[in-house]
Amino acid sequence: MGAKTLLLKGITALVGVTAVLFVAAAPQHGVHVEKEEWSFQGFFGKFDQAQLHRGFQVYKDVCSACHSMNLLSYRNLQEIGFSEAQVKEIAAGVTVMDGPNDAGDMFERPGKPSDRFHAPFPNEQAARASNNGALPPDFSLIARSRAGAGFGAYEGADYIHGVLVGYREPTAEEKAKMPEGMYFNEGFNGHHIAMPPPLSEGAVTYEDGTNATVEQMSRDVAVFLTWAGEPNYENRIRTGLKAMLFLVAFTLIAYAAKRKIWASIH
Repeated sequence: MGAKTLLLKGITALVGVTAVLFVAAAPQHGVHVEKEEWSFQGFFGKFDQAQLHRGFQVYKDVCSACHSMNLLSYRNLQEIGFSEAQVKEIAAGVTVMDGPNDAGDMFERPGKPSDRFHAPFPNEQAARASNNGALPPDFSLIARSRAGAGFGAYEGADYIHGVLVGYREPTAEEKAKMPEGMYFNEGFNGHHIAMPPPLSEGAVTYEDGTNATVEQMSRDVAVFLTWAGEPNYENRIRTGLKAMLFLVAFTLIAYAAKRKIWASIH
């Protein structure tokens, strides 16, 4: 069997294994998720910094009333272009329980950049009591948990966007099957969701003047939550691309060396 044939078979096998891994790692939402176009897709994709800023604004003004992000600190916002002064101002806008002090008492203070994002509820019981028994999930890894492996991180954004734009009035038949206090959502598994529609036209006023439609806000916050779940996503993709280019170059060099070394024998 020739070297070229072996090389082609090896590449074919590698592609096949990669495809199988991607299929096996695909998220199982239990519901059809529309595929959207995102700026960070593909080998050369990257996050749109302006969109990340808008997405954070949607989270801060809307989502943070119920959903925590316990794995993210305010200082992490500098990674998406917020200045140190802006981060300090954002952090100082929340009140944090700290302590104990020298007297052994807990006390309240303004937030600092090193603090984790402020949680809306002090504990799980309080969160459930305020939401008819439902526990709002933490948003730190919500996009990552719904995403595929490798280059499939965008699937988490697809899922979040699908849920946020998936609310509609149920038909009479659908409404008859709905538990009390639930809302109908085409993008949610089972279509019954305890969260009322969180977004409405003009729910936020974007600082950059972008029109705050439900579609726009859902896309923006989906991108922000994707970044939050994997802040090193862009670096990981770049590293993977460099590794693949190195392997291709190394394979070609090894093949050329083999031909030169064994030419006299053949």
